[in-house]
Order: sequence, then C-alpha cells, then structure tokens
Amino acid sequence: MKAIVITKYGPPEVLEVRQVDKPTPKDNEVLIRIYASAVVATDPMFRKGDPFIGRLFTGLTKPKHAIPGDVLAGEIETVGKNVTRYKPGDQVYAACAMTQGGQAEYICLPEDGPLAFKPTNMSHEEAAGVPDGGLGALNFLRDAGKIQSGQSVLINGASGSVGTYAIQLAKYFGGRVTGVCSTANVELVRSLGADHVIDYTRGNFTKDGKTYDFIFDAVGKSSFSRCKNSLTQSGVYVTTVPALDFMLDTLLTSKSKGKRAAFVAPGLRSSSDKVKDLNFLKELIEAGKIRSVIDRRYPLEQIVEAHRYVETGHKRGNVIITP
Repeated sequence: MKAIVITKYGPPEVLEVRQVDKPTPKDNEVLIRIYASAVVATDPMFRKGDPFIGRLFTGLTKPKHAIPGDVLAGEIETVGKNVTRYKPGDQVYAACAMTQGGQAEYICLPEDGPLAFKPTNMSHEEAAGVPDGGLGALNFLRDAGKIQSGQSVLINGASGSVGTYAIQLAKYFGGRVTGVCSTANVELVRSLGADHVIDYTRGNFTKDGKTYDFIFDAVGKSSFSRCKNSLTQSGVYVTTVPALDFMLDTLLTSKSKGKRAAFVAPGLRSSSDKVKDLNFLKELIEAGKIRSVIDRRYPLEQIVEAHRYVETGHKRGNVIITP
C-alpha cells in the first residue's frame, strides 16, 4: 500500500510517499481502508520536533511513528475474529493521535480504539477533520472552560479547523459568540453562526474595552496576561497551545474564583472518552448542528505541498488528504 513515511525530523521534504506492507488486523482489530485524512495544525510541529518538549511524546531523536496522520475516515474492509462491534462495509472515522498512521491507504485499529461510526450525512472528506478540530473544540469548550448557556464567548482564530467547529459548538451550548478572524474570513465566520465578528486587521479585541465570560484562543496567538482585561470577573481563558507561561498561569489560577486560565490535552484522553465524544459529535452533525469547512484537498503524493500550506497559518477549516 502507499503511505507517507517519516524517518527524521525536518522540513516538509522529510515526508516521503513509499510502498509499505499492507497491515493485517489482529484478533481484536479492524482493517480500515482510508478514504480521507487531514493535515492538522500540529502536524508540522510533530514533523519538525518543535517545540522540543513535544518529543517526549513523538520521539526524542526521530519520530516514534513511521507513518504520520492524526485523523481519518474510511471503510472497514476486514475484522479480526474477536471483533463484534464492527463488520466489513461499516463507515467509520477515527482520532489516532497517539498511534498516528492516518496518512496511508490502510490502517489497523483496535475495536475499542478511538473510532466510531461516521456521520451518515457527511462525506469521508467532510468527516476526516472532525476527530481533530471538532473533538478539540468540544474538549476545550466543555471540559477545560466549562462553557455555560448565556455566556459571552470570544473565539480567536475562528476560521481555522478548531475555530470553525468551536463557533458552532459554542452556539449549541447557548453562548453569544464573537469570532476573530481576517477580512477574507469574516463572511465564513458569520455563516457558521457567530453573533459578532472582529476583523483583527482592523481592531484588537484586547484593547476595545469589551469583556467576555470565556475567551478561547484556538490558534495560540494571544496569552492569558494579554487577555486578562478582556475577561469578566469570573472569566476563563483557554488556549490550544500550552506554552510554559500559560501552564504556570493555569496552575496559579486553578483554585481562583476570579479570572483563570484552563487547559485540557484532547489527544491524551482515553479511547473510551474519545469514542463517547465522537458519537456525541455524530449526533450533532446528523441533527444539522455542525458542518465541516474544507479549504483544500491534496492527493497523498502532494503531502509536502499540504504541509507548506498548513504552515502558513492561514488555512480555512480543514486541509484534506485523499489516499
């Protein structure tokens, strides 16, 4: 089968398309034919091994997993003899951040791994980004920030993968949502349900005097200290990028009844928790509460170009890879 292979840290060119052995499922595993994957915001960081602290999870001197890929959507081709939950032909999607392997034609995953039935009203390409951006947005809003109905919520980076899902989820949870994005993405953010949109090329939300119950930085471009004056007295600041100063702020404010910083690591959650959340998102998608935004599609052979584009930091929604 064809797969992306990475053997060392470095620029996009370290990613190679190779022929590798097609995997065979163990007794408790399913073999999935992958129809779509995605290059997510963390992929370039994992590829470079930067920040260095991330190598504790990805490998100190070289990538621990030869085939990258956090997410996928596809069809079960065969199952191990002990598998009861799935059968050949089932359409699934999965969040495989801890094991990688999504950027290939096939993958084997345990039956009780982080996979679930794909939303019936989404294509594989639309579904592939949900286990990254959708799962992340859900965990940051619900679990880290404890979002409540009626809260005023600001989402910085509202047009990215996490941000586009975060707008829709924040509205589902009853928030009054303000999205921050560039001029080119104002209409997209508004179409996803944002009540107000701030064009960051024309205004700075940290200096306009407005306050919010919940600030979610979906791109890691701000900080708790810079946003503190934009929080209400019991406001919460959450970000996707756990810089050292932010983690210190999280520790120092964890018991505070006032303004606080909060964080959760979606990728480190248990498979069973991920499955529950994938099923929850599936229900919302099938109810028409959430849709996916696809910016660009690349074939597997253009993985280098896909990484270069994602590294610009200007993608809208998801960048999809099709094996």
